[in-house]
Amino acid sequence: MKRIVALLCFFLWSPFALALSPYIQANKVPGAELKAVMAAVEAKLQAEGFSVAGRHTPGGVPGHGVVVVTDKGLLDAIRTMGGMAIIGAGIRVGVKSDGTVSYMNPEYWYRAYYRKDYSKAESATKAVQEKLAKALGAGKGFGGDVDAADLLTYRYMIGMERFDSDKNELKTHASFEAAVKTVQDNLAKGVAHTGKVYEVIMADRKLAVFGVAMNDAKHGEGWWVKKIGSDHIAALPWEIVIVNGKVSALYGRYRTALGWPTLGMGTFMSISDHPDTTAEMLTAVAGGKREKFSAF
Repeated sequence: MKRIVALLCFFLWSPFALALSPYIQANKVPGAELKAVMAAVEAKLQAEGFSVAGRHTPGGVPGHGVVVVTDKGLLDAIRTMGGMAIIGAGIRVGVKSDGTVSYMNPEYWYRAYYRKDYSKAESATKAVQEKLAKALGAGKGFGGDVDAADLLTYRYMIGMERFDSDKNELKTHASFEAAVKTVQDNLAKGVAHTGKVYEVIMADRKLAVFGVAMNDAKHGEGWWVKKIGSDHIAALPWEIVIVNGKVSALYGRYRTALGWPTLGMGTFMSISDHPDTTAEMLTAVAGGKREKFSAF
């Protein structure tokens, strides 16, 4: 009887004991000029029903790009969940000019983003994962391993931020419409050397997410991504989220650690300015001004 109970417990809890990687290696495509490689990847994704939302070629990381797509089933699940769930609307696929392709592991990222609500999006997440595998292939996971259960309350180390840190808040506007207009206008103007990669707006639910390119030569994503590992290119771009009138973005010590979970402390310290400088740029896009936080 004890053995049966033990087996039942194992099968019930085993999904939460799984170690997940943030990225999945896809099948390689013929190498060419980056735009051509990205177009070939887009065609494969569109053939499986994904909609292309945007392209990103981060400055300072030559030969690397990201295709961002959306999926109707996932958007429907996000619409039902509401709130910060909108951050998961963009599905990120990394591309290199040599034909190397990778993509974000949906289960990894959405367990971290949706946390206790993950079960509400689980079927949509699995469907996205299957479609990505069919479109691009499903090789080995890479980028580190984090237990599925740990993603619920993930942080890099004790004392650092989690998903719901109050450091995420950028600016609160009087209305959803005012917040969206501010972000759209500032991205169009290139405030703080930024640009829009994609946007997903659910006006009826007062939800929006914007993928943001950070092109500042000194503080933008190029310098620190090269330092900590451009193979994780599918971590980009960063998101700005609007829920009602509140504009937020995940703070760098959470968002970067989630995308590069095996970083050594020495390497993490070498980019210790990045969380604050990124927050300052995104706050400017949100129409606010941010006080500097201390580094580590």
